[in-house]
Amino acid sequence: MTDPDRLKRVDALVDDVLPPPAVRAKLRLAAGLTQQEVAEAVGVKRLAVARWELGQTHPRRPHRAVYMHLLKRLAERYPEAAKPDEGMPTPASESRGSG
Repeated sequence: MTDPDRLKRVDALVDDVLPPPAVRAKLRLAAGLTQQEVAEAVGVKRLAVARWELGQTHPRRPHRAVYMHLLKRLAERYPEAAKPDEGMPTPASESRGSG
């Protein structure tokens, strides 16, 4: 028999994958949001959002969960913006290149 708590923890790990930085920006722009608006909603400074969209830094908990929720909702509303461009690195290709 499986432990439901373990399954929830595994789901949280799988669901905790951010889209590539350029897709983050595309989603925000598709919604007509500014970096400042996203920052205020997530609870960080605008510079943090700018760095997340450039891939310079990654959001940390608890802001990561809020930012992930925002990105998922925007992806549902703007599915075309959620698609990576040709040649755009994906989380899998980024992890392969960093090893």
